[in-house]
Amino acid sequence: MQNQRPIAVDLFAGAGGMTLGFEQAGFDVLAAVEIDPIHCAIHEYNFPLWTTICRSVTSLSGAEIRQQSQIGHQEVDVVFGGSPCQGFSLIGKRVFDDPRNQLVLDFMRLVVELNPKYFVMENVKGLTIGNHRQFVAEIIKNFENHGYKILKPYQVLNAAHFGVPQHRERLFLIGCRQDMNLPNYPAPITKPAKGKRIPQELADLPNSPTVREAIADLPDISQYPALNHQDWCVATYERPQSLYGAYLRGLKSEPQDFSYPRQFDAQLLTSSVNSVHTPTSIARFQATPQGEVEKVSRFLKLDPDGICNTLRAGTPSNRGAFTAPRPIHPDRPRCITVREAARLHSYPDWFRFHSTKWHGFRQIGNSVPPLLARAVAQQLRDAMGISLQKPKQVISLLNDGELLQLKMTEAAARYGVDPRVIEPRIRLENQLLSLKSPSKRSTLSCVV
Repeated sequence: MQNQRPIAVDLFAGAGGMTLGFEQAGFDVLAAVEIDPIHCAIHEYNFPLWTTICRSVTSLSGAEIRQQSQIGHQEVDVVFGGSPCQGFSLIGKRVFDDPRNQLVLDFMRLVVELNPKYFVMENVKGLTIGNHRQFVAEIIKNFENHGYKILKPYQVLNAAHFGVPQHRERLFLIGCRQDMNLPNYPAPITKPAKGKRIPQELADLPNSPTVREAIADLPDISQYPALNHQDWCVATYERPQSLYGAYLRGLKSEPQDFSYPRQFDAQLLTSSVNSVHTPTSIARFQATPQGEVEKVSRFLKLDPDGICNTLRAGTPSNRGAFTAPRPIHPDRPRCITVREAARLHSYPDWFRFHSTKWHGFRQIGNSVPPLLARAVAQQLRDAMGISLQKPKQVISLLNDGELLQLKMTEAAARYGVDPRVIEPRIRLENQLLSLKSPSKRSTLSCVV
């Protein structure tokens, strides 16, 4: 099949890390489903050709996804996504009897209703450990009962093995219809820079990009006062330290990137609002050796010649809206910016995030690195025998960025949903009460 882009659907889309990875592999992700209106606005900004559906999967059918997008009666090639982990329950004889597991059940239901050739289910590595393997076994059995073959054994993939300067391990479960051929899992193409205990089978691979190669060309935000009160400014960049940096800057065309070219203002430094640290914190950050953890904050100071630790999202608003620990910049006494985190996550510079740090870091920490998603998606494209050329259509992102600054009430109004669809922040005394009365159910934390 020559130059016919396959069709995909992203469930639990977030800001769009997996959407971008699949687009880069040559897929048109015609529908992306996301419950959070803030995430929906960011997704709509970055992927304006396609439809963002602001709904919960629990109240959505496959027929509605077709009707509300450009899919219509077309055959869907892939449905992919990773359900948010609220703590998978393992109590009882059937794990799907617990309401906390409902989102996974709805993912499976929508796969069956859309009847795609392939599906990709992504989630935390912890599902492969101990009793949680029972959960994965029931998922596999459910798909097999509905006519899907499963690629076995399922694998945990590390983003650092696929050209990402970050240690991030995620479970990928892949299946296909009986009339299709199962793909392979992608083979590693890089090993972690300065990694410890590198397996022998990875020893001859080139290193992943380093932290320095990923972020050293970004402007020094301390030189731009505008970044004290907004997340963008016109700035002067240094020369990229690597091909990785040149690709993310848009200065070079990557041969394996089949995404639509973006027209954007390359003079802007975006997603880079400055953080305010106390003089005491600045002194502690300055004194911390590279590659070690600062003793008070417990933040890791990045090693410029190594890779980043796993970037996390922090807690959602109904669990306190706490920001996850952010790494300390390797050369400057401050935490990294959203843009620097995006570089370490393999997002190109044209990709924009919400203008607030909390939402921006949440959007990155919750997402699959695009290069990792692309590696998986390429295997599906190869299994389908599809050969592509780079698209010529250009997507313009030269607008005022209003979508990037919406507050929750404004975003909810845009998509016609209740602003409380994401539960409001609970009061501190209620948080303390919940900590004193922890659930006795067996659950899996999202941060595994």
